[in-house]
Amino acid sequence: MGIEARLTELGITLPQAAAPVAAYVPVVVAGNIAHVSGQLPFIDGALVTGRLGDDVSLEEGQAAARACGLMILAQLKNAGIELDRVERIVKLGAFVNCTGDYTDQPKVANGASELMFDVFGEAGRHARAAVGVPALPLGAAVEVDAVIALTDG
Repeated sequence: MGIEARLTELGITLPQAAAPVAAYVPVVVAGNIAHVSGQLPFIDGALVTGRLGDDVSLEEGQAAARACGLMILAQLKNAGIELDRVERIVKLGAFVNCTGDYTDQPKVANGASELMFDVFGEAGRHARAAVGVPALPLGAAVEVDAVIALTDG
């Protein structure tokens, strides 16, 4: 089954790829590796803002991380990369806007990690960093970036 069919089976519609908010490009391909810049969480067109451990629940954080994962896929497509070319999700970096005593960053990041496994199966399993930060661009609750191996295309 192709990835587009898998997305349909999962009931997933990718969002419109967000424009960069500063001086960078969303995706850079070097050889067969796609580097996807940090993506912010948009749900129903609205940016998910706030801080875990304060005004954002674990479940809301996980949904935000999943939304970042969806935006990563949308950015690949927007860059002209067919999702069937994804050979492996190599690494995700998850940044969680949280209070100083918050320790569930890995659970928040699972929102993006589980999405990648659901969509790509074993090729979606990846290395990962999940870190807490005191602030993110535009007040976002979560930001996720990615390193993705591509097949020749």
